[in-house]
Amino acid sequence: MTKLSAVSLGAWALALVIAGGGAASAQTASAQTGPEVDKAAIAAPLVEPGYKAPRLAIGQPDLQGVWTNASNTTMRRPPGNKNLVMTDEEAAKARAENPSNIRQATDDNQKTTDGLLDGKDLKSGRGYNAFWIDPGNNYANVKGTWRTSWIVDPPNGQVPAKPGAGGRPVNVGTGYDNPEERNLNERCIILNTSGPPIGNYLYNNNLRIVQSPDHVVIESEMIHDTRIIPLNAKHGPKALAPWMGDSIGWWDGDTLVVETVNMTRGGSTIQISPAGKITERFSRYNDKQVFYEFEVDDPTYYKQTWKGQMALNSSPGLYEYACHEGNMGLLGILEGGRQADRTGRNSSEAGDREE
Repeated sequence: MTKLSAVSLGAWALALVIAGGGAASAQTASAQTGPEVDKAAIAAPLVEPGYKAPRLAIGQPDLQGVWTNASNTTMRRPPGNKNLVMTDEEAAKARAENPSNIRQATDDNQKTTDGLLDGKDLKSGRGYNAFWIDPGNNYANVKGTWRTSWIVDPPNGQVPAKPGAGGRPVNVGTGYDNPEERNLNERCIILNTSGPPIGNYLYNNNLRIVQSPDHVVIESEMIHDTRIIPLNAKHGPKALAPWMGDSIGWWDGDTLVVETVNMTRGGSTIQISPAGKITERFSRYNDKQVFYEFEVDDPTYYKQTWKGQMALNSSPGLYEYACHEGNMGLLGILEGGRQADRTGRNSSEAGDREE
């Protein structure tokens, strides 16, 4: 569970780069690895053997609750990991060697008298606000197997991007002239943890699912982004482009299927064109886990349709998220731009713009 969420903008940038996190379900992974093991794990049943998903009074399978994807597992497979599935021994070794876990173990036991608050800890690899960071400390256990990446297809665990596709648009101005030139997460508008597809970061990896007869709501702890998904509905006009896209849902047996089109640029965890489509599937795997799948179909940016699988594990609840309150980072960025103006320096020479 995350702690209170007032963080500096420096942590925002770090979160977008590292994207780690959390607790896996306590299950036994395969004793072997390899392509055939990977295929079997991907195709394994959506529901744990012998488990019967609970149902709501309205008749739907019960997906409600607070869930977390905090994990050391990331979207793309890290270098050196050939296979999707790890054995118990490989997962334990990877966990012990994960830089985030090493920092947690070596730095979190410092006291104020150790110099934690005077900047001396910066040399240890963490920052002055490391107290707020909570990425989780284990690799994801999805359907009983430890995973090296969320991506399951292509088999190499990498995003099949077309060369040169998906470049960022260039905004008017230096990036330091007004708030509108900064990226969406710096402005506390959206950080995409609620999807599509759902992502995981250095903190605030919790989301809440609420169901009604004709809607499903997915609320993210990060900025409290909320997707309201109508069931058995039609997509709206393309002129209406919500930040998180136009999502509609339906039930396929005990699986909730969500289809999203008409994505706004910058409103997704991935690059997606206006013609792209993201399909998600939610199934109750057991009492403590929702099995989540996603598929990205966008020939504009990608060489093929690509797919992922993720574990959403039971979590105690959401914390209040505070972004602008007391956060002077955006003001400091614009003040830096004005200082550059006063000194005649080109602020775009070595900026951190993401547009």
